[in-house]
Amino acid sequence: MNCQSKKNKEANDQGNTNKEVSREAQQSLKVAIYETSAKGNKLSKITESTATDSVIKIKLKPEEKFQKITGFGGAFTESSAYLLNKLGKANREKILKAYFSEEGANYSLTRTHINSCDFSLSNYSYAATPDDIELKNFTIKEDMDDLIPMIKDAQKISKEGFKIIASPWTAPPWMKDNNKWVGGKLLPKYRDTWALFFSKYLTEYKKQGIEMWGITVENEPHGNGNNWESMLYTPKEMTDFVQDFLGPKLEKDGYGDIKILGYDQNRAGLQEWVDEMFRDEKSSKYFHGTAIHWYESTYDYFPKALQYAHKKAPDKYLIQTEACVDAEVPKWKDDAWYWRKEATDWGWDWASKEEKYLHPKYVPTYRYARDIIGCLNNHVDGWIDWNMVLDKQGGPNWFKNWCVAPVIVDPKSDEVYFTPLYYVMAHFSKFIRPDAVRIGYDNPDAKLMVTATQNPDGTIAVVVLNQEPMAKNLSIQLGEKQVNVRIDAQAMQTIILSNESNSPNNG
Repeated sequence: MNCQSKKNKEANDQGNTNKEVSREAQQSLKVAIYETSAKGNKLSKITESTATDSVIKIKLKPEEKFQKITGFGGAFTESSAYLLNKLGKANREKILKAYFSEEGANYSLTRTHINSCDFSLSNYSYAATPDDIELKNFTIKEDMDDLIPMIKDAQKISKEGFKIIASPWTAPPWMKDNNKWVGGKLLPKYRDTWALFFSKYLTEYKKQGIEMWGITVENEPHGNGNNWESMLYTPKEMTDFVQDFLGPKLEKDGYGDIKILGYDQNRAGLQEWVDEMFRDEKSSKYFHGTAIHWYESTYDYFPKALQYAHKKAPDKYLIQTEACVDAEVPKWKDDAWYWRKEATDWGWDWASKEEKYLHPKYVPTYRYARDIIGCLNNHVDGWIDWNMVLDKQGGPNWFKNWCVAPVIVDPKSDEVYFTPLYYVMAHFSKFIRPDAVRIGYDNPDAKLMVTATQNPDGTIAVVVLNQEPMAKNLSIQLGEKQVNVRIDAQAMQTIILSNESNSPNNG
């Protein structure tokens, strides 16, 4: 045998050995792959894997640990609850199971509103009697027909349970300097009463078997353009209220374990708020973390602002509490629309020339997936969508502020449409469980978005978003082991990895 033939034989032998090692590595690492794509996959289980010369090698680094995950989910609103009660019993149960069962999205972190919000049927407050400073007439009767039954039925379905964050859009008008539902500030003489209001709310809901995990001090303290329920705070005003009134009152009344989250608006304003909230030990005492929204931009998740907020208070929560496709009427049973670059947001028409770039047309599925992945990779530990259910108009909404929800219904015909957004949310909520820890990774493809977490049961969940018009071949490497995966064009995948001794959390 000549030297060249010998070299070729050695190379072939080595190649065969590598293939055997690769097969052995794959066999010793269990994998479950779920894909949602423009071509029609909807959290579909994928069995095909592939390996080619153009493989993108993603190396997982479980030794690099970041934030602990609080959860993922959506919001209980009066509008959603009202619509559920308009549906037939079978469809009502179908939707709740889709959101809260282990077989469904298995939501673990949710939100609801204190008093009315724009996604209510009308303006209302639990303290409607003027100058009732002791809140003797406080009542949550407005929530008894729709909102509370929705939450309680979800609780019955959820095996592991879920956390709820409650947020007020405004104090009752009689407590405010403008005596209106919209705008204005809390009168200083009612700060004690407003703190008492929170305590009363927690107590009355607890009587219904609904215990809140956390509260935000005020939804969107910068206001909302004076359109629907709102109440204004400066960073100092909110911090002083929490430090001197709300925090001490909840502590005194036995609610010291309730997580108080400050701010609760867009990320561009994060720095000035966290600087004030965590200005010193006294101000930081009662703040458990910061709440944020995504409406500043359709594509930018503001990583610098998120990093700043985390560094300012690394031991506090950083939770995205509201997001939706806004300024749009839902597209009914048109999956393709949710994968096309046609949606516009609230700033599309009026944003200044300098900020117009923040509000381009966008692909709804990408907006959700990009933002959640971007948030996770920048220390956000929880992500909450807005309404769980809306109608074909994008309501009901007393201000006609139409929006899109992951589930759209037509109560007249008792029809239900699970939009692609539902499946995007489930890629995270179903497979990344509370107390999972985000882990490090190497990804050489700048156009491929990736995040990875390790669940409490030891399984690793890798979420990948491919926005490109062509499929990509991936090699997911975990130590000496690897799996080869093909992700379709315009698709996202959740890849669950576990050793032979573990079972993938595949529902």
